[in-house]
Amino acid sequence: MQLDIWLLLGAAVVIVAITSVKVAHSSGLPALLIFLGFGLLLGESGLGIEFEDPELAQQLGLWALALILAEGGLTTSWRHVRKSVPTALAMATLGVGVSVMVVAVAVQTLLGADWRTALILGAVLASTDAAAVFSVLRRLPLPARLAGMLEAESGFNDAPTVIVVVLLSNMATPIPGLGQVVLETFLELVIGTAVALAIGPISVWTVRRIALPISGLYPLAVLALTFVAYTGAVMLHGSGFLAVYLVGLILGNARLPHHRSTKGFAEGAAWLAQIGLFVMLGMLASPADMPAAIVPGLIAGSVLVLVARPLSILATALFVRLARIDHIRWREQLFLSWAGLRGAVPIVLATIPWAANVPGSKGIFNEVLVIVIVFTFVQGPTLPFVARLLGVAVDGEARDLEVESSPLEELNADLLQVKVPKDSLLHGVEIYELRLPSDAAVTLIVRDGKSYVPDPSARIRAEDLLLVVTTAACRPQVERRLRAVSRRGKLAGWHGERGME
Repeated sequence: MQLDIWLLLGAAVVIVAITSVKVAHSSGLPALLIFLGFGLLLGESGLGIEFEDPELAQQLGLWALALILAEGGLTTSWRHVRKSVPTALAMATLGVGVSVMVVAVAVQTLLGADWRTALILGAVLASTDAAAVFSVLRRLPLPARLAGMLEAESGFNDAPTVIVVVLLSNMATPIPGLGQVVLETFLELVIGTAVALAIGPISVWTVRRIALPISGLYPLAVLALTFVAYTGAVMLHGSGFLAVYLVGLILGNARLPHHRSTKGFAEGAAWLAQIGLFVMLGMLASPADMPAAIVPGLIAGSVLVLVARPLSILATALFVRLARIDHIRWREQLFLSWAGLRGAVPIVLATIPWAANVPGSKGIFNEVLVIVIVFTFVQGPTLPFVARLLGVAVDGEARDLEVESSPLEELNADLLQVKVPKDSLLHGVEIYELRLPSDAAVTLIVRDGKSYVPDPSARIRAEDLLLVVTTAACRPQVERRLRAVSRRGKLAGWHGERGME
């Protein structure tokens, strides 16, 4: 009977959490805050369910993060992030290092913490959260390059921060020097990358050639292969997080059988992992201990958001410019600074020193919890406003529309949706005047809540929603043409407009 009660309670939590996602989506808040609130309500100060096992929480949390990263890789478009990867890697390494040191110095100076505690707190807070970033940014009309930086950074920066936190949490050794940290981080990242590059192509080859009797087995096979990479890298003393993300990225961008249903299954599994993870972390927290963590948490969080994150982005921007990798404009730097969302990752990382019995580690956990709750409330809902204020939001970009369709898979085709902005010069252009490639077509127009199949002479109007089918090979050309006509009208080519980002 007790098992039935626990199953009923778990099902109720999941149902309420799923329902609450709509509220979070409309408000712009990452749903993690609602899930965390459920955990607090279920915990010792709510329904009285006691859970205070940081070691178990650490293990479950790391597995959940691995699943979330696998889903992040599977649903990330390599075409969108490819040009942003070098910059994202710099943000995930150089940027993380700058953030750790700035927060550590501030915490040691302003709060009087010892250096190990200050460095651990800086390392725990250095990583942005993949789930929070994906859930918020994929709803913003950002250029692919800028969104790619943030998505790839959130996928890459978990690996180095986990390594640094584990090194600092080893009380049997002195605080490691910078050289040791850099060397061990480099070796683990290299091993994780090597494992991913070995397992990824083999996984693609395997999934393409096995003939499974049931389509629902393909998503299970793909997720299992990502965890083969995770455990393989960990066993070789490499970065499991980097390996699982890269293998997910490889599998997610390969043409596999039932790849759209695989992505849908992975998204559902990641949502379940997020719900379970945040509810567990909420139950692990002790609300009675939170008041003492508010002031130091707000101080450390303010330093992180207003000083450390901007300085890490500035250092990255200077590096990539000197290395001739990229040029990040100051408006983009400001947005990247504000968009460094924290979520599950810092809270899970805070359980590592707690499980290792580092002095003051429970206080670190409570402070991180305060930082995540307060600053997610501040940053999450304001991101669309900040993006438009800084002029980095781009309306009218073609966006993927995921539809499970066998013909689309067989044709190696994509379905795009384009929302025509009010000031777009697409207004008044006839379909045939778009001069799209022969392998692309506007198949549907949605206008004023009604849809119809357009003929070549149909005129596009502002605020129309266009559905465009295109082969994968023609897609870049289609996106450039739509972008060019939106900017300069049907004679964009005569004006030298090529529709580049």
